[in-house]
Amino acid sequence: MSKGDTQQNNEIIIERASAIDAISWDRYVNSHGFASAYHRFAWLQAVKDAYGHESFGIIAKNKETQCIVGVMPSVLMKTPFLGTQLCALPYCDVGYAIGDNAEIEEQLRQYLVQQVTTANITRLEIRNINSAAQQPESLKHQKVRMLMPLPESSEALLAGFKSKLRSQIRKAEKNGLTTALGTEQKFIDEFYNVYATNMRDLGSPVHAKKWFQQVIKAYGSNSVIGVVYFDGKAIGAGLVIKNNTNASIPWASTLREYNKLAPNMLLYWSLLAHCADNSIECFDFGRSTFEEGTYKFKKQWGAEPQLLNWQKYNSAGRPITEEIDSSQQSKLRSMVESIWQKLPLSITVSAGSLIRPYISL
Repeated sequence: MSKGDTQQNNEIIIERASAIDAISWDRYVNSHGFASAYHRFAWLQAVKDAYGHESFGIIAKNKETQCIVGVMPSVLMKTPFLGTQLCALPYCDVGYAIGDNAEIEEQLRQYLVQQVTTANITRLEIRNINSAAQQPESLKHQKVRMLMPLPESSEALLAGFKSKLRSQIRKAEKNGLTTALGTEQKFIDEFYNVYATNMRDLGSPVHAKKWFQQVIKAYGSNSVIGVVYFDGKAIGAGLVIKNNTNASIPWASTLREYNKLAPNMLLYWSLLAHCADNSIECFDFGRSTFEEGTYKFKKQWGAEPQLLNWQKYNSAGRPITEEIDSSQQSKLRSMVESIWQKLPLSITVSAGSLIRPYISL
């Protein structure tokens, strides 16, 4: 399998993208109505620069015009003892194909499936979506992403909120909380301190700081960090990435001992207001389980669920159905989380930075 690998039919050519394709790739992503911020070439670049995983983004081109008619980002992840997996996309919720039509998108997906069967790849994961309207009963216990349409300004956004939501935002301000937005190293450091502490308290391994530095570097003006302060101390922070009129918030955290001051409300308000004032029309709050805690938090802002449809394939290119005993898996996870929560922060940062590159979630 080489960078020159191509697949042809009567109308299109599918081939692997390289760094020289980044500008034309992003031009296509910018123009596509169903593209997310994760579809930008910046995500692939950040993964490579932070963790060394090889980009496997693929492009579909019209044979006659050589114009791009579809793209699909994915990453080759070499994991110790587990072999190489192909993931579209790691560290986020989505990585689906986008194309001029459904047929091209299916050809891009099938291209990745074929790579699994012809190369030394043990597993393929495609983080697709189901954009069809769903009945609430069909979403029970399902993973969804929460999408919110934004008006043309923060003033219009605030006016559209229910009085209870506006009062929660004002409560945070009355409690003496303030916010600031930026992408300088100061903001990365403050974001990381809050994020690392919160993830330790949740019992989950953290990304290395270099990962967030590379995300900000790759996305540039298409990224922003929001930080909430109390008496000069950062107590909440979130990172937003953008593509054209869409924005996503992959990470947001607060320090739990300050949660009574409502930093989460002010954090999300500041980022939503920034997006509304900067031509963002759709805000992706990220993954939640339908009707559970984080779902309800996102729902109160006006976000609506879209079903996530993650697809997994084995080394023979056949779909994988989950066979793991979920109850046993849950017990193991709870035990690991309990141990992790008791570790000193410095150890969880060091250990997490070694483990996290190989966890695709």
